[in-house]
Amino acid sequence: MSIALAPIEQTDGPEGEALSDKIVVLAPLALEARAIRTGAPWADVRRTGMGPRRSARSAQLSGLSGNRPILIAGFCGALDPTLEPGDIVLASELRGPTATSPCDDPTILAGVLRRGGLRVHVGPIVSSERLVRGERRRTLSRSGALAVDMESVWLAPASRRRPLVTLRVVLDTNRRELHRPLQTLSGAATAYRTLRLACSLVEEWANSLGSREVVLASPRASCAGVERAIEIVERALEDRGAPIYVRKQIVHNVHVVRSLEQRGAIFVDELDEVPAGQTVIFSAHGVSPAVRIEAQERELDVIDATCPLVSKVHAEARRFAASGFDIVLVGHEGHEEVDGTFGEAPERIQIVASLEDVASVQVADPERVAYLSQTTLAVDETEEVVNVLRARFPHVVGPASSDICYATQNRQDAVRALARDCDLILVVGSANSSNSKRLVEVAERAGCRAQLIDDAAQIPPAILQGVRRIGVTAGASAPEALVEQVLGALSGLGEVTVSERNVATETMQFKLPPEVRGLSEVADAGPETNTDEGGR
Repeated sequence: MSIALAPIEQTDGPEGEALSDKIVVLAPLALEARAIRTGAPWADVRRTGMGPRRSARSAQLSGLSGNRPILIAGFCGALDPTLEPGDIVLASELRGPTATSPCDDPTILAGVLRRGGLRVHVGPIVSSERLVRGERRRTLSRSGALAVDMESVWLAPASRRRPLVTLRVVLDTNRRELHRPLQTLSGAATAYRTLRLACSLVEEWANSLGSREVVLASPRASCAGVERAIEIVERALEDRGAPIYVRKQIVHNVHVVRSLEQRGAIFVDELDEVPAGQTVIFSAHGVSPAVRIEAQERELDVIDATCPLVSKVHAEARRFAASGFDIVLVGHEGHEEVDGTFGEAPERIQIVASLEDVASVQVADPERVAYLSQTTLAVDETEEVVNVLRARFPHVVGPASSDICYATQNRQDAVRALARDCDLILVVGSANSSNSKRLVEVAERAGCRAQLIDDAAQIPPAILQGVRRIGVTAGASAPEALVEQVLGALSGLGEVTVSERNVATETMQFKLPPEVRGLSEVADAGPETNTDEGGR
């Protein structure tokens, strides 16, 4: 039997609108094309025909001009048993009988769709030469692919090295296969509505497509104190087994916390949530003496992961208080680090967060006033507060060296360097990370737009429109792997050229506490090493 193959069916925009600058959407079936056009009337939608032969022929005859990106969209069958009708699968790669085609990173599009209320999965899609049922479906599922269709891998050559993304909506599943019409009827209606909605959300992402330059800040991402704290939890889990309890988040990053939870760490807000006699780790932000006393009373096995630079501030608070000074602590009330420092001398410490707060400070002796600061503040803002303190209390004294840690200062200096010639700076870090939020503020004060993101999926495409040079950095509590994911996601929008701007070299190292060091490490361990060329 022979099949007549026609070129891709092309539709014009409203009233003959030119399609030369629009994304091209390839849809195998008329039903799929109708859903896409309804949801995305702005797109250049082309029907390609069902099955491998029509798809291969359509890719060959596509005649697409220019550099327009391609979106392959339509329905699919679920291979992963957890997928349901209406779930969206964005392809990480397209697998065919003889070859595998890579797809551009769909992370940013996935974020758009999820924020639109859709269930989105990213993974391999298999293209089959025939309808997949029964045991064949289960076999393909064991390969790790999420879904199956009959066209995508044969349509992929139409991209000709242009950006290529594949979006498929689950129509049928293992329990509701296509050869059972009554069981798939409701699934078909759900899939149609989802495809239409998904395509209505695609425009924001499509408008952000284009080539860009990315400039990486250096230093960036995890500092020595954060790496030490994470390693303490990891070693405790390895040596003692799960569960290991951690008071508060070990560092302020949701991805780090989630990863450690998956390995058996249990994060608690207060010590009364820890069973008596169990191991508990104090977070990198430190704790007050009252918390240490409570741990002793409950006979908890304590491992202290407090950053040594935070411990330095605690020691300064004790020293000033013992000498009869009233202490002004510059920081954010309620932050765990500030709570711990305040607890060292609560009768002596007052917390200020702004210039206005200084006016309310009351002291017993204006000639015996000292100041300390949270380690993760913005350097310039802290200096402004300290200058106002000096104006009000001319005899005020401070620590021998700045409380703001080397990593915080270096990352802020790097952001200032980027802000001079970038259109936008993306700061990777969680919303509860003080040092990450300060990086956004530093960039904005330097005159550059900035956006805090937990990960690449949180990048809002709208802020990328018209942006050609993007600075990328990460807070001291964010892993470097998240920066790599951001670079991959941006490359999914078009060609990316990456460079790096270095303002300091960090080689700071902190030794681990004896509870998680091997015997040989304890014997050999010397003091912490600081060869940080960036300095304070």
